[in-house]
Amino acid sequence: MLEQRIQQQFIDGADLTFQAGPTLSKPIALAVQAILACVTSGGKVVACGAGPSGLLAAHFVAHFVGRFERDRPGLAALALASDPAELLADTAEAGDADRFARQVRALGESSDVLLALSASGDSATVLAAVLAAHEREMTVVALLGGQGGAVARALRDTDVQVTVPHERASRVHEVHMLVLHSLCDGVDAQLLGDQEG
Repeated sequence: MLEQRIQQQFIDGADLTFQAGPTLSKPIALAVQAILACVTSGGKVVACGAGPSGLLAAHFVAHFVGRFERDRPGLAALALASDPAELLADTAEAGDADRFARQVRALGESSDVLLALSASGDSATVLAAVLAAHEREMTVVALLGGQGGAVARALRDTDVQVTVPHERASRVHEVHMLVLHSLCDGVDAQLLGDQEG
């Protein structure tokens, strides 16, 4: 029984990934272009997310500053600091809702991109960061889930929305990880050329 449940987890995850690919490929390509334009003009990617989304933001930054699958010079990116006590809290009420916004206002510039992650789309901290990014005239790339929530409603026409069509946070996070890897791969391909495999 337990093994069947585990196998179903893999089947459900693979099914969502397969179904989301055609829908998400265009906004992911737009996100790659926005991030590429940012870093090639001297800007940086400022990434944030609440709870597990914050860990995904840090994962992206590690690949972007370090390397993804190929050696290249580091690209400018930073993950906004979060309170370690709240790493598992991805609710609209979690902690200081302005903590990311203050950092965006202090560190963000108009040439930068805010990479905002929220599985629900209703994270108060991520929403505040998006609004602060708009104050700084930054482009926002938002990785969301479900219907996109309050964050999606706050986006401008110049922003990029990548919304995973699923309500279950764990599934959204799985696809967000693949989206982040696709962003790294897409930027590397544009900078270094295509590579097979």
